[in-house]
Amino acid sequence: MNGLPDQRPDPRSDQRPDQRIDLNFDDNRLLPMLYGEHDRHLARIENQLGVSLISRGNTLTIAGPAESSEAARSAIDALYERLKRGMTVGTGEVDAAVRMATGVGGAVRDQNLATLSRGEVAVRTRRKGAITPRSPMQAAYLQALAESEMVFGLGPAGTGKTYLAVAQAVALLTTGQVDRIILSRPAVEAGERLGFLPGDLKEKVDPYLRPLYDALHDMLPAEQVKKRLESGEIEIAPLAFMRGRTLANAFVILDEAQNTTPMQMKMFLTRLGEGGRMAVTGDISQTDLPAGAKSGLREALDILEGVEGIRFVHFTAADVVRHPLVARIIRAYDRVEGARAEDDRARAARADGRRKPAPDGEGTP
Repeated sequence: MNGLPDQRPDPRSDQRPDQRIDLNFDDNRLLPMLYGEHDRHLARIENQLGVSLISRGNTLTIAGPAESSEAARSAIDALYERLKRGMTVGTGEVDAAVRMATGVGGAVRDQNLATLSRGEVAVRTRRKGAITPRSPMQAAYLQALAESEMVFGLGPAGTGKTYLAVAQAVALLTTGQVDRIILSRPAVEAGERLGFLPGDLKEKVDPYLRPLYDALHDMLPAEQVKKRLESGEIEIAPLAFMRGRTLANAFVILDEAQNTTPMQMKMFLTRLGEGGRMAVTGDISQTDLPAGAKSGLREALDILEGVEGIRFVHFTAADVVRHPLVARIIRAYDRVEGARAEDDRARAARADGRRKPAPDGEGTP
């Protein structure tokens, strides 16, 4: 089949020999939706897993390396079950099924695929319908958000860290499990000193907080967002406005946390009040802090790892759910930045070696 450019290395090189699997479907009316227009869904699965898919009547034949073929079978079975339940299948669901089928093994994989096929939701959105996890790490993240009072979601852009945290917050608000949602970001571009900017407070802070508004408008109708903002049930504010407050019975989200200083991060984390929950999201590889300044998010990782009641979920480029090109861009940058870091460490080691004093009895007579 003609398909998209390969997004993964060819798995044939290190897997068991090829095998053939025949899938038989009992409802051929669902097959056009399963296969996609011009078989585009099958093409995506072929390119991502390195298998061949051939359809004849109600039978779909999978041929390829054993592990990839089994992953294709699991992904296709989950998508077909989703269609049987009356839900839709698009390219997002196809990519999610492949990620679920290949990300982890055993019972966890089966549970993730069942979640996708059943359409289990964190919250139902105005424009996008039900939100379901689209990668194994997203599934782990949603579970952590449901179970823990404080969750750190860490990793590159496009992995759903903030979006899913807002979804969980809205779900808890609309079911009465929290009284309000507080969304915050450090306005680092203005140095958190907003007084010199033109306009009233809302005009000053809105540009920095716009991504949070966008996520909210995906979850709730515009009139509900407006009403809840006016009533104080939803609050969106710069991080500086959190100082001195106790945030009880609230779901509090700190986005772009890599741009906090250690003092700001400690201030924010200690605002948690009775009945409250917190989600902290960020990417420690993309800080906008002044050169030489330490990220509060990085320090929090060092200090809080292992503290009871706090969960850390680490996303990678494999979890990116935006355009597939985004994942390839992130991997390319990671390779270059990793090489630069290695060079920096090598230079520092050489410089340190030159600075070491000569042992006693050597050097100047």
